[in-house]
Amino acid sequence: MNKVTKYVLYDIVRNRFVMGYTLLLAAVSFSFFSFDPDPNKGLLSLLNIILMVVPLVSIIFSTIHFYNSYEFIELLSAQPLSRQSIFLSEYIGVAASLSLAFLVGVGIPTMLFEGTERGIVLIISGLLLTLSFVSLAFLAAVITRDKAKGMGLALVIWFYFALVYDGLVLGILFSFSDYPLEKVMLFLTALNPTDLARIMVLMKMDISALMGFTGAVFQDFFSTNYGLIIALSVLMVWVVWPVALATHIFNKKDL
Repeated sequence: MNKVTKYVLYDIVRNRFVMGYTLLLAAVSFSFFSFDPDPNKGLLSLLNIILMVVPLVSIIFSTIHFYNSYEFIELLSAQPLSRQSIFLSEYIGVAASLSLAFLVGVGIPTMLFEGTERGIVLIISGLLLTLSFVSLAFLAAVITRDKAKGMGLALVIWFYFALVYDGLVLGILFSFSDYPLEKVMLFLTALNPTDLARIMVLMKMDISALMGFTGAVFQDFFSTNYGLIIALSVLMVWVVWPVALATHIFNKKDL
């Protein structure tokens, strides 16, 4: 870890917002597990919070941080440092700090109350979801220099993956209900990191019967080690490709 990454990481870890975010996640996690004796219900309630709050906080905080650090980035660019190393140092610092906040706020309570395979899959899914939306945030921020446009683009990305995409998929299901779409749904799921994380956790909770015939296909696929590895690999792609594209754009653009 170079000096730039350490500086960014230490600066964000001391940020009051990140501290409050960590405490909020911890309070919510402990409350869900403490108020209900059934750990499955606690996991399910926590999953709903993770799927909405974690991506939103990750993409908004990361976008704001990038724009607020733009003058610092310009200063570093005047030094004998490659643009790629500067950009990736910023990304690693932000991603590491938000990942640490998630692991402390959600990971510790989950392991204390439900340290089973289901809990571990929940933690890994939430962690990869955090990293993927940080990557998408950096991509949105590097596309435009205007902070308002960048924030708007980041919100559109979150809104699309959190709400709009599911509506589009439901429309496809209703429009082509006479055709076997179970395997097509596996492909469509891979196009949304939020849906992919949700289904990975739900399949480990053995509630696929509530999802009909499509749930049976998901259960057959995601319940196997092969399916789980494929799903985690796809989530890793959602982490890597946005930041790789953002790095390429940053290397080419005028600061």
